Amino acid sequence: MSYESPLAAAVAWLPYPQLATTLAQPTLDWLFDEGSLTRRLTALSADHFSVTPLFQGWQPLRDDECLALGLEPGAQGWVREVYLRGHGQPWVFARSVAGRSALERGGLDLETLGSRSLGELLFCDHAFVRHPIEVCSYPQHWLPIEVAAANLWGRRSRFERDGLQLLVAEVFLPALWQASSEVTG
Repeated sequence: MSYESPLAAAVAWLPYPQLATTLAQPTLDWLFDEGSLTRRLTALSADHFSVTPLFQGWQPLRDDECLALGLEPGAQGWVREVYLRGHGQPWVFARSVAGRSALERGGLDLETLGSRSLGELLFCDHAFVRHPIEVCSYPQHWLPIEVAAANLWGRRSRFERDGLQLLVAEVFLPALWQASSEVTG
């Protein structure tokens, strides 16, 4: 499946200052929360949180991912796509990528994560530095077909440790907003 299209070049990943006045505060709170999303989802689900792997393996990275990681367009990378679930429902679609050479040098074995959360691993390893969060209206055709919808907010941030860079993108699905509003509503 090709991830590139004229739309890919038009995806604008934006920092907080460019969105702070245009989105509702609850949405901003989720998008720009710098804590562990895994921990927040676990709390929201009253410990009924799980990770469902959808895909992991080597493939050419999207152009926006290569740009964010400082790689040549079309570079090979490790891709991991999962659902973060609350009460069995997909609340977040997450896509994590790393360049091949950096990952092979970096000593992080992503193949063995299985149904464990990558985010939790990153937050437990204090050597990782998190770069600023960026957000966008995530392109519908980048999502798994069963959750593909227009106008879903996604965020991404780059985690770095000793030259190893991981780009983690998280797309907030309608079931999360529903669950969040029931708790705060």
